[in-house]
Amino acid sequence: IYTVLTAPSDHPGTAIADFVIFPPRWLVQEDTFRPPWYHRNAMSEFMGLICGSYDAKEGGGFQPAGASLHNVMAAHGADASTHEKASNMELRSIKVGTGSIAFMFESCMMLGLTDWGLEECRKVQKTYNQDSWVPLKRFFTGPKHGRADLSLLNNGNGTGNCIH
Repeated sequence: IYTVLTAPSDHPGTAIADFVIFPPRWLVQEDTFRPPWYHRNAMSEFMGLICGSYDAKEGGGFQPAGASLHNVMAAHGADASTHEKASNMELRSIKVGTGSIAFMFESCMMLGLTDWGLEECRKVQKTYNQDSWVPLKRFFTGPKHGRADLSLLNNGNGTGNCIH
């Protein structure tokens, strides 16, 4: 992932806008899950695919000339079929993105859609949740007995602060 252009804000480390590209690249880490994990961001992400396929969305919903928008704190990640494939593949160095190029515009600002972009263009993937999220298998079931001991999250220091 390469940052091509950035417009910094008055807060260090926070950009009004970043423009990045996802060119063909090697994933060289071993013994680890490679697609972007399920996450939320402090930045809004508008991502587009110019040609080829994007390695985290191989299930068919993210096509060339398509785009996705995940505003601040919107959960997102690999689609179900990509997650399944990545969970069962040999974890060795591989090259991804050959023949494709994706881009992302991200901003600390909330991004909005016009009525045309949301409805009138008739390009919105109405089955996004059914295609991407519903087929995901649940692996975490919570504690076997009773409730989770949330005091473990603060490393026993009593502050309730679990991020150091």
